[in-house]
Amino acid sequence: MSRFFPRSLLLWAIIIQSLSSIKILSSSSSSSLCQHHHIHQQNNRKFEQKTTIFWEFEEESNTWVQVKSPYDLLSCVNNNCTKVGIIEPVNDDDDDQTRIELGQEQDSIKIQGQRKKKVKTDERKIGGLGSRNRISVTKMTDDSIWVTGLSGSIYERFWNGIQWVIAPHELPLQAGYAVSVFLIKHIVLALSEAGILYQMQLSENSQPIWVEFPPILDSSTDIRIKSGAISHDMEKIYFCTKNGLLLELSEINTPRWMNHGKPPGADVAAIVDAPEIRPQVVFTISSSGDLYEFDPSSKPMWKKHIWSQESTHDTTLTPMTSCTAHRRSGPHSDSLFLLTKGGNLVERRLHQRKWKWVVHGSPKDQQFTSMTPVTVDETYTSSFSLFLATASGSIIEYNISKQEGKRTWVNHMHPPHAKVAKGVSGLQLQMGRHIFPLDDGRLGELHQSKTGGDGVGPTPSVNRRRMSTKYTWSIIDAPESEGWNAEYCTEDRGPLNCISGVKDETNDDQTTTRSFRRRSGNNKGQENYYYLVSTASKTKDNAFVDRISSVNVDFRLRVMYEGRSFILVTESGISYEFVNVENVWFWLKHEHAVGMKGAVGSYNGSLFLVNENDDLIVGEREGNEFTWINGSAMKKGRRVVGGPPWDVAPSKAQKVTPDDSMFFVGKSGGLLQLTVALKKLKWKDCRNPSNTKIASIIDQEVFRENIVFVVGTDGHLYQYNKVSGLWHGHHQSRHMVLSKQPGTAMRGSPQSLSGSLFMISEDGRLIEYYWNPMDGWGWVEHGSPYPGVTLVGSTGPCLAGNQLFLIGSDGNVYLRYWDQTLWKWSDCGFPSTGNVAGKNRKGEGCIDQEIRVKTREEYHEETENCDPKVAPTRPIPFTENSVIFEQNDGRLAEMRRTEELQWVWWRTIGSPTTRCNAVYWNAAAS
Repeated sequence: MSRFFPRSLLLWAIIIQSLSSIKILSSSSSSSLCQHHHIHQQNNRKFEQKTTIFWEFEEESNTWVQVKSPYDLLSCVNNNCTKVGIIEPVNDDDDDQTRIELGQEQDSIKIQGQRKKKVKTDERKIGGLGSRNRISVTKMTDDSIWVTGLSGSIYERFWNGIQWVIAPHELPLQAGYAVSVFLIKHIVLALSEAGILYQMQLSENSQPIWVEFPPILDSSTDIRIKSGAISHDMEKIYFCTKNGLLLELSEINTPRWMNHGKPPGADVAAIVDAPEIRPQVVFTISSSGDLYEFDPSSKPMWKKHIWSQESTHDTTLTPMTSCTAHRRSGPHSDSLFLLTKGGNLVERRLHQRKWKWVVHGSPKDQQFTSMTPVTVDETYTSSFSLFLATASGSIIEYNISKQEGKRTWVNHMHPPHAKVAKGVSGLQLQMGRHIFPLDDGRLGELHQSKTGGDGVGPTPSVNRRRMSTKYTWSIIDAPESEGWNAEYCTEDRGPLNCISGVKDETNDDQTTTRSFRRRSGNNKGQENYYYLVSTASKTKDNAFVDRISSVNVDFRLRVMYEGRSFILVTESGISYEFVNVENVWFWLKHEHAVGMKGAVGSYNGSLFLVNENDDLIVGEREGNEFTWINGSAMKKGRRVVGGPPWDVAPSKAQKVTPDDSMFFVGKSGGLLQLTVALKKLKWKDCRNPSNTKIASIIDQEVFRENIVFVVGTDGHLYQYNKVSGLWHGHHQSRHMVLSKQPGTAMRGSPQSLSGSLFMISEDGRLIEYYWNPMDGWGWVEHGSPYPGVTLVGSTGPCLAGNQLFLIGSDGNVYLRYWDQTLWKWSDCGFPSTGNVAGKNRKGEGCIDQEIRVKTREEYHEETENCDPKVAPTRPIPFTENSVIFEQNDGRLAEMRRTEELQWVWWRTIGSPTTRCNAVYWNAAAS
């Protein structure tokens, strides 16, 4: 059995600005600072502090930040942290010599810090977005665009003759995340985040597979690639490595690699122009922001382009792809457009064999973060445009007309409810059509009127004189890997075929059945999303915990191993496990120091519980016992009051990835993410939607991969995208207020995104929120099974993709199921002597009318301490054909689906704390 445990050691470091800053007094002068995990065992050690300047590495920003005194020094072993010292303020008169020696270095660090602070302040002032990694868009042909998403996935947007379809091209799991793709000589290459190249090949059964394609050089050093650029003639690829070298790949079938080294005293951080301005000349930018050119036919081969000494404006360049233009200043001129780190546009112009810098700047209060290379008319008498993305998420067009000196900035803004990703270049699909990655993982097309959009395929070339100058935005949906709703293409004949689309010839009835169309009046189009700022509420609400769903009700039961064991947390805080060993069932008690409230999740054999102090406790099995780890006491740990309603669905294989996480509701009303993959625990605060706190989690990644649906304390539905880290709210009418209980996702097929979220309204009615390709998002109110009966607790499990269990206020279990064309209710009653497994059924559903009447009569004959009606505790799916419920008297009852597809009460299970000692019936425990 695989085990799960967090890091054995929590590493932290402090940079000390003087060799004599800290002295550790010890009996052994040879003790190493690397042995800090033993310090807490020796009480005679003492820190002698001689400076006030200390630095701590901050993981969120990936930078060093200065710590403020007093500052506790901690040693952590197996998540148990002990204070071993303290950094205290030092008097100004102490150690003057140390401060003098540190002065110059400290001034340098201070200046750099002020620069970074200024940039961050400017970005906040103009609504700056966070940088996006891994995103790229590459045009293979007019009808094929390859995208690497923020999730590290690869997908292709392809025009099959009828419509645009999405095809997945994921790297193998062991390859990690993809960051870019290249097409050269009909061969596709992909670059992983780890710096490894992969080539797409066809397997023996003609299926595309990725094969590692490493650089072959004379050096035995392991070469890792950072980025690349294809030459203008499409015959070569130039790469820059992670250690700053320039590589050239000139052949693919018989790979021919050349190492061109790096500039003297510098490195290659980005390739801005693969031989286009001049043959064989490659322009690069160093990590320090300087422009270099590499010419193998000249001596020296590397030359640096410098600014004039009197230049006082922003001259440090951003290492990224540039835009090249020819004959902009005359018949024999070339231009290289670049961006500075300050966000300004500059030009390196070659005219009559002379180079010069031209500063174009930027509009007021705007900073450029990327530019999109465009194909332009090679005549210097025509107008020329650049499309640049700003730090605030807009696209600005820079137009240089044929009249010298006439230049205009045109702000095309961004699509509704979305912004353009920061620092990512777009592409020109065709003249007048441009594709830009959006900050939320989708794509945006900026196109001229009536010439583009998601429903328009590649169009023939249009005379520029007849083209409209008015641009509009269209949003292109992304696949589920990015958390969105684009369906993947299929091999079946039809409009979604991956190769050649065929018009859909299915009749209306077939279409209705396939797409789960709802009854008339409920197909009204819904607003997709509205953008919300991900900011945590600064106000504290002491009554928050009292308003949300109870952990004791929603998380008392949890499956450990499908069909073999489940956990019951009693009202007294004791955890019991019901286990099957060699077809014998028994209760196993798990001891812990503090009482438990509920079990909020399980992963890979580990159990996640919440104790009475709202701490997240992780239990790991050792034989029949559990060892307990306090997850809330870890670094960045939080107290929790809720978790995901369901784990991996029964009988579905779990896809283990490095991003495997569990989500919890924090005590302060925020969403908390705990990475549980790769034997480590790492917390992240995902905050909450603006103006509301989170009451409970509706669904975690069952309905949509990478998406967590939640209900706010305002009774509205929201979603969190764990790939982009963004919150979105879903439109719902004002009269519809959701309860604070978890929900249930229903998805009929993993191959289709069609499905629903089921929730309970505040007044006890069943509410459905569905999505399908034909109607998009929509709401359906299912009401209640009978007049006078409301639904209590949360929605139960969904099985078979079309059956949902619910608990009524009358103590009965109700089944809501899809019967070919409509939804139906079925009354399953409650477990008692009358509805014994194996009874003949007279109609559809769980129990016929005669048996329901008999059950109610026998209920009144129960003993005083027995109450067989079903409690509002959220039931759990034990297998794909079995559900476990809790009864009012503390017993448990199992319902199973027979071979005739009928649900029957199968057995009752006496729990260790039940008030009812009578056992009326107990079916075989097999």
